[in-house]
Amino acid sequence: MLNRILALILIGTFISVTAQGQLVEEFNPPKANSCLALTARSLADQMLDWNQLGRYHAENQELKKQSPDTNRVVFLGDSITDFWKLSECFPGKPYVNRGISGQTTSQMLVRLYPDVINLKPAAMVLLAGINDIAQNTGPQTSGMIENNIQAMTELAQHHGIKVILCSIMPVSDYPYLKQQSGQISNNIKTTKWTDSHPAGDIIKLNVWLKDFAEEVNAIYVNYFDAFVDDKGLLKESFSDDGLHPNDEGYKVMNKIIEAAIQKAIK
Repeated sequence: MLNRILALILIGTFISVTAQGQLVEEFNPPKANSCLALTARSLADQMLDWNQLGRYHAENQELKKQSPDTNRVVFLGDSITDFWKLSECFPGKPYVNRGISGQTTSQMLVRLYPDVINLKPAAMVLLAGINDIAQNTGPQTSGMIENNIQAMTELAQHHGIKVILCSIMPVSDYPYLKQQSGQISNNIKTTKWTDSHPAGDIIKLNVWLKDFAEEVNAIYVNYFDAFVDDKGLLKESFSDDGLHPNDEGYKVMNKIIEAAIQKAIK
């Protein structure tokens, strides 16, 4: 019953907003006028801006006021990009972070114009696909993921933007296994990532990414081989949770991606 009530309220909120049927002069997605708990409010907000176009809208507007830097690079991706402290890792470099945690390639495709193309970068670094495999926005076939990446690549190249396609990184269950053996406090919950991110799916998509990059004259960046161990898992020293790089992991990524960027914009 509670789920039904929540659904009805969220639907009512959505209808009340969209029923206004009026174009706006400036993009500024409203917050939901909901009296429910924070979880319900968050869900309602997502319905109003599902692709999170509002996340970087203000920053994009400010950046477009500046003269485009001939060496500007936009990093488009999910949480691994979102958590990447580009200004600290690449001081003085005109590198722009447009990562959003949890996003899939279909959401990034919608964000491509406002968050990448309209910023007129010299290159785009795309790291995406792991959340598609995890079905964050529903079940997808490998072909659907490939089509989204293909579309983003072709659109960027059409606008004169060099494209750097990054491999999906491996995941690991080391934190989960440690918790199961009692080496981690019971107050810390960990996840067995390989259940929701099968290694076979990751490898299959990486093979396609490499072949596609060669086909369209994009640069392929192989993070996978640098991060995988002899068990096929994400190296324990490079991640604290089995999914996201830690500081040591980002140090490795910094070196790999900087070489690719210099090759792209040379």
